[in-house]
Amino acid sequence: MSPLMRTRTLREQEGRAGLALLSPTLVITLVVVVLPLLWAIMLAFQDVRLINIRQVGLFGRYTLENFSYVMSEPGFWPALVNTLVYTVAGTASSIAIGLVAALALRDRFRGRTLVRASVLIPYVAPVVAVAFLWETMLNPQYGIVNTWLSEPIAFLTQARGEFLGVEVPVALLTVIAFEAWRYFPFAFLFILARLQALPAELDEAAVVDGATPTQRFRYVIMPQLWRIIALLSVLRFVFTFTKFDDVYLLTGGGAGTEVVSVRVYTFLTARDDIGASAAQAIVLAVFLVVFLALYLRFFAGSTGERP
Repeated sequence: MSPLMRTRTLREQEGRAGLALLSPTLVITLVVVVLPLLWAIMLAFQDVRLINIRQVGLFGRYTLENFSYVMSEPGFWPALVNTLVYTVAGTASSIAIGLVAALALRDRFRGRTLVRASVLIPYVAPVVAVAFLWETMLNPQYGIVNTWLSEPIAFLTQARGEFLGVEVPVALLTVIAFEAWRYFPFAFLFILARLQALPAELDEAAVVDGATPTQRFRYVIMPQLWRIIALLSVLRFVFTFTKFDDVYLLTGGGAGTEVVSVRVYTFLTARDDIGASAAQAIVLAVFLVVFLALYLRFFAGSTGERP
């Protein structure tokens, strides 16, 4: 056998071996992700209720009525706006707090390991437990937070309120604060790992040159963090955009905090309208895909440089 034929045979054997090793993962992905997604898309284009779901099949009557119905509902567009505000504000806040915490805990000090471990508590604690804790703390009758205020505020049930003469969405800001508090450790871990990998010579050279802490942060540290911050922004945006449990546990979607994922759950459980809930989920996925496409088109190639 010639060397060329032997090389080709070895490559074919390696290809078959690689495919055999990947086959379990491909099968699991097909069963757990692809098939449920295709099933949800099929349901979104059919008139499916809980009472007639057994009659639904692949060759049923397909229609766009579910999409026209959910988009014409008076609460859909406000829920979509709430979702965008909640996602953008929650993502930016969690990353900003994570950045501050990572910078504060970067240097060595006594008890640093214990402090770093305690920072992770909001992220690793069960969401039901921390949501109940926040509900208790913010309760207008016996919550500890309201004992510090001159007048009690119903943080989780009051849709609007005044702050310094400006009307603000109280409940929505509260769930955004909860989102930032609960998930800033996720950003903290990523940013701290990148800070630990920065060459110490760069910071030392800046100190020798007389740079102030602000100048060191702006010209030495931040240029090294843009890529990881961009990655965190995408990950947190995706996770928060489809977030359901935090909002539902705190407010149930009331007081102006209803997001699209909560509407999907409401249509599915309260109205037994499976087709409409699937249609809303598909709309949510489309908005998310558009965002990711715009990010990959305009920002993915330039995250390594300072904007």
